[in-house]
Amino acid sequence: MSHLVAPSMLSADFTRLDREIAMINQSEADWFHLDVMDGVFVPNISFGMPIIQAIKKLATKPLDVHLMIVQPERYIKTFKEAGADILTIHYEASTHLHRSIQEIKEQGMKAGVVLNPHTSIQSLNEIIGILDVVLVMSVNPGFGGQQFIEQTYSKITRLKQLIAKTGSKALIEVDGGVTLDNKSTLLAAGADVLVAGNTVFKSKNPTETIHLLKQ
Repeated sequence: MSHLVAPSMLSADFTRLDREIAMINQSEADWFHLDVMDGVFVPNISFGMPIIQAIKKLATKPLDVHLMIVQPERYIKTFKEAGADILTIHYEASTHLHRSIQEIKEQGMKAGVVLNPHTSIQSLNEIIGILDVVLVMSVNPGFGGQQFIEQTYSKITRLKQLIAKTGSKALIEVDGGVTLDNKSTLLAAGADVLVAGNTVFKSKNPTETIHLLKQ
């Protein structure tokens, strides 16, 4: 399977959101990546259901919603109704992770778990078999434009080995500091989905940048 590219809408120009969405629709991008922050789990606040609903009305590609919030299980159905196709929740934020993953699937969404930079992949041993996505944070969550954490490469490789060993179908998604310079190394390490925010939206030609990320 060819790898996927998911532009992070947190870096988009919200004064021209309709044009940004149209650009993604017409590009080679595969998913829209939407970061939801509550100012509690991470020290920042982004956007919530109204923005997701607005994007859903115009998007022609799946919405990959990344919840950086406390007690994400409270809002699983709400985000489904808002338009999420893929819902990822943090290992560090969910006390009853297995139950939450089951509920996401019962709502008809693909289910994923997010790992902060300090969280070991071994924490997924008991749940990897039912996951659709594992999102590896290659920066500390909460803000865009951070420097990529180099240890991420080996973490992805070890996660790929765990997936192969267990027969899991989970895709490895990487979020944070993804650029045209490191994308080939990330793919070689085992990444399946590249999330790119500033790399796409701050470039002079976002469509061409997405094309290059897909190569």
